[in-house]
Amino acid sequence: MPRSPMNRREFVKKSAVTGAAVAVVGGVAAGPAQAAEEKSGHRPRTWSFSILGTTDLHSHVFDWDYYKDAPYADKAGNSVGVARVATLVKRQREAKGEGRVLLVDAGDIIQGTSLAYYFARVDPITAGVKHPMAVAMNHMRYDAAALGNHEFNYGIDVLRKFESQCRFPLLGANALDAKTLRPAFPPYTVKRIRVPGAPDIKVGILGLTNPGIALWDKDNVSGRMVFPGLVEQARKYVPRLRALGCDVVFLTDHSGLDGSSSYGDELPYVENASNLVAEQVPGIDAILVGHTHVEVPSYTVKNERTGQDVLLSEPYCWGYRLSVFDFELELHHGRWRVTGKTAQTLNPDTVEEDPEIKRLLEADHELVVKYVNTPVGTCTADLSAAESCWKDVPIMDFIHKVQMDTVKAGLSAADAALPLISVAAPFSRTADIPQGNVTIKDIAGLYIYDNTLYGKKLTGAQLKDYLEYAAKYYHQVPAGTKVDTATLTNANSFWDYMYDTAAGVDYEIDIAQAEGSRIKNLTYDGAPVADDQLFVVAVNNYRANGGSGYPHIASADIAYSSTNEIRQLMIDYVTAKKALDPADFADVNWRLTQAGTPVF
Repeated sequence: MPRSPMNRREFVKKSAVTGAAVAVVGGVAAGPAQAAEEKSGHRPRTWSFSILGTTDLHSHVFDWDYYKDAPYADKAGNSVGVARVATLVKRQREAKGEGRVLLVDAGDIIQGTSLAYYFARVDPITAGVKHPMAVAMNHMRYDAAALGNHEFNYGIDVLRKFESQCRFPLLGANALDAKTLRPAFPPYTVKRIRVPGAPDIKVGILGLTNPGIALWDKDNVSGRMVFPGLVEQARKYVPRLRALGCDVVFLTDHSGLDGSSSYGDELPYVENASNLVAEQVPGIDAILVGHTHVEVPSYTVKNERTGQDVLLSEPYCWGYRLSVFDFELELHHGRWRVTGKTAQTLNPDTVEEDPEIKRLLEADHELVVKYVNTPVGTCTADLSAAESCWKDVPIMDFIHKVQMDTVKAGLSAADAALPLISVAAPFSRTADIPQGNVTIKDIAGLYIYDNTLYGKKLTGAQLKDYLEYAAKYYHQVPAGTKVDTATLTNANSFWDYMYDTAAGVDYEIDIAQAEGSRIKNLTYDGAPVADDQLFVVAVNNYRANGGSGYPHIASADIAYSSTNEIRQLMIDYVTAKKALDPADFADVNWRLTQAGTPVF
């Protein structure tokens, strides 16, 4: 769930390196021996090799949308899936030589599609089947992958089983055992590029994951693992790789580029720290970046101690792109030295899917297609999420209804006497539950994350703070100014999955007002909410543990918790009811206003 999409225009402004592959000199001054070689006319031995990179694949194997039950399609014409990326990888190896290409991933592999859920919960890999992503990535001959935060969504047992099925290491230098503070996963691996008649080129690959795991998957990792910062652990392991004789040090980071954190000050470690690692830790040649789901073909950061340029690239997500790092080296007195490096991203949308991956995994894919098309009930009306980011629509009330019913049934007698409300985010503007037959894919397309459910206690004052924080999602639109929904939302890089609406209380969001002063007429059961009034708030585990930096909620007292995924609770609700009727839950609890006048 967590990612902090970054404005690509920021990178265009900050760096001259945008879409093209630009040469970056290693920055090592010529020494006396090199000068003597050049003076004598002797040319040093040279060699080149490449590191290919993927990230945030989120279990996209084929170019398929399980929520739509159709080939994937978006406005930009992208394709998804490692099956197409595999064809690009094969072509790179053919063009450059099998021994001159390494393949690395930057994390978030085993969560994100219905296929991922199926092999974690419906026919779990812990019961003996192989994960399709392990099969695909083994076939592609990955050399290493960093752990992503979503690797922990289904628990450590599922992750360990996936790890055992991979013929490449899952790296996490900052994923430590909570008791011993020793690495719980391999911190690094060292690969060798064979050079005929010369020493091997030793490539150290260090993997770093996201410190936010400690919050986002607290229920799965608390007491078992801790996640210190990327800079802190890179400072420990980069010198170690150099001491091992690595000629090239390459990092694969499940962490973005802008130094930001979506969780405020809940953790002492930065969420998107790859730029800080490059800037503050000497000895790094290049970094494959992940987590933020953006395309950054090539970007350089100057190390503040050595003055050398560190090359970074992020290949979007889902198999949209493949990063290609090309390295040039020279041999001097038995040691290889990087003399040039470039990065670019390749688009797989023009190549065919790898036929061997299709042969290996077509049956698994068909199982998932059959599963998502399983009917669970009917619906009396079409429920669309198209306007869910600026209107209180019935499809969102469906989520609130399930959350409140579930929490209510699990409360103690004392807590059941408290007023109960719900908060939830509009994850997908394209979600739609059709009139007539409802299938698993219709509900899965609405609730796309594998979140579990909490009930937490907030006072009226804290609830208002919470809603004010959510309201910064909207750009300020002064009274008398036309409201354009195309530009209304996502202010402050506050993305749809970060924006919570509430049900059970009534309120207005006045977008003509400045941030922090937008929540008006907050009432419960027709009466103004008092500052000291105590509520039970149904909320997903990601938000309950501090995701997106909402105030008060992470430290609030727990009234209810469950390991059941909210999506499955919604499926069970429809299955039990047989007919989904918005008359049972649709209610307008919130509305946008402009200086007190309703906007819509």
